[in-house]
Amino acid sequence: MEKLLYDERPWGSWRILDEGEGFKVKRLEVKPGKRLSLQLHHRRSEHWVVAAGTATVTVGNEIITAKQNEHIFIPVEAVHRLENKGEEMVTVIEVQAGDYLEEDDLVRLEDDYGRAEKEEVTNEQTIRRNHGWWQGRAVLAA
Repeated sequence: MEKLLYDERPWGSWRILDEGEGFKVKRLEVKPGKRLSLQLHHRRSEHWVVAAGTATVTVGNEIITAKQNEHIFIPVEAVHRLENKGEEMVTVIEVQAGDYLEEDDLVRLEDDYGRAEKEEVTNEQTIRRNHGWWQGRAVLAA
């Protein structure tokens, strides 16, 4: 089976630019007015660099506006979302790091396109969500 290198989603698209042992690099393009699901990953962290546009990023209970050339770190199991509230495409370069980097390491907690997980999240995740606390904090660096 051939590995998927590009995919279109309701919010935009992603393309794998490079990958190797323990890392994967993607280009994400988010259409104006669209957003990815509120999600988490059990086995990878992510580093997002805004290459074009202005992104609204949720990490845990923080909402950050990230502009071109700014960086966001998303720890393993941190709940996060990428959103484009602007009128132009947002382009983000995503660097994934971890021991498992496949698309099925994804738990969707909320989704605008009806793709949220049907299974329950763990008790620890439910407690975190209900009490407004999430593992990890966003780090924004210019």
